[in-house]
Amino acid sequence: MNIDLKQVFSNLSGQFEGLQGRHPGQWPIAPRLLCAAGVMAAVVGLGYFFYWQSQFEDQERLAAEEITLRAAYRDKMAQAINLEALQEQKAQVDQYVERLQKQLPSKAEMAALLSDINQAGVGRGLQFELFKPGQVVVRDYYAELPIDIKVAGKYHDIGAFAADMANLPRIVTLNNMALSTAKDGTLTLDAIAKTFRYLDQEEALSQRKIRDAKKKGAKPGAAP
Repeated sequence: MNIDLKQVFSNLSGQFEGLQGRHPGQWPIAPRLLCAAGVMAAVVGLGYFFYWQSQFEDQERLAAEEITLRAAYRDKMAQAINLEALQEQKAQVDQYVERLQKQLPSKAEMAALLSDINQAGVGRGLQFELFKPGQVVVRDYYAELPIDIKVAGKYHDIGAFAADMANLPRIVTLNNMALSTAKDGTLTLDAIAKTFRYLDQEEALSQRKIRDAKKKGAKPGAAP
């Protein structure tokens, strides 16, 4: 069957003539269909920008949250499965920390520890030319006391003194060590001995406040 396209287009274009002043309900079929399609497109477009777009964004956000929650769930499930092993590890760590804490003196015991360091040198026949405790440095969980020392004596006595520092019941380390030789062959050891103690209740509370302030991104002492 032959179709005269020219005649078809002529009929369609004729339907769009003389529409001005006529009620849309009286328009021919082609203008009415085109108008309905335009109204539908406008409704869909407005609905997307003012209603559906936010729903699509919420859907994407909730989908991302679902992925995060699923990952967190898997992690928690793995921890729950290994809970007994984790509890055993925690008990071992607690025991290890307790042993280390026993090696840290309290503030009241620091004087006795300083005396032990001095006696360790004297007991090896060394002569202290300098024994000067410095400023206490408070860390997150402990306090550090540096001591500038300068001892003179024989090589083997100085070596034995260093070994005695390592064998003290409390933790003492020798840092920045420097040896020099006098004209008579006597050695002089310059070093910084560092010992450590655990924080008292007031210091521990102060450090906890500082850590909490850092976590919140605020300066210590700043108003909330």
